[in-house]
Amino acid sequence: MNKGVILLVEDDPDDADLTIRALNKSNIKNEIVLAQDGVEALDYVFGSGIYAERDTTVIPAVILLDLKLPKIDGIEVLRRIRKDDRTRNTTVVVLSSSKEEKDVLECYKLCANSYIQKPVNFNQFMDTVWQLGQYWLMLNEPAPAGRISY
Repeated sequence: MNKGVILLVEDDPDDADLTIRALNKSNIKNEIVLAQDGVEALDYVFGSGIYAERDTTVIPAVILLDLKLPKIDGIEVLRRIRKDDRTRNTTVVVLSSSKEEKDVLECYKLCANSYIQKPVNFNQFMDTVWQLGQYWLMLNEPAPAGRISY
């Protein structure tokens, strides 16, 4: 089991609450950090702004990234994460309501690990997040930091 932090990047309070509830119900014990916009997400990842004192050698186990974010959108967040050697291999799962082909293609072009469209049905959403947690935090073996280059 991957014990690292889950960085949830979600601006909609209802979706954030639902995701956190689904992860908790799934018996995922990882600490969950919520970033409500793209700037806050990047501040957490790179240890700047309100997270300037954070130990940046501790990389999130998984980043659950919405695309439609205020300040800096999710695609730009993903671009900056992939551009930096320290975070290039971080698991980033896009969890978005967008089903636009251009969004999906751009995320995979930027090496997102997965792209999941948020189900609108409550039970389906809960099941999706459960499966996501099981796979990315329990089954998946993450890449060693700094070992893969694009």
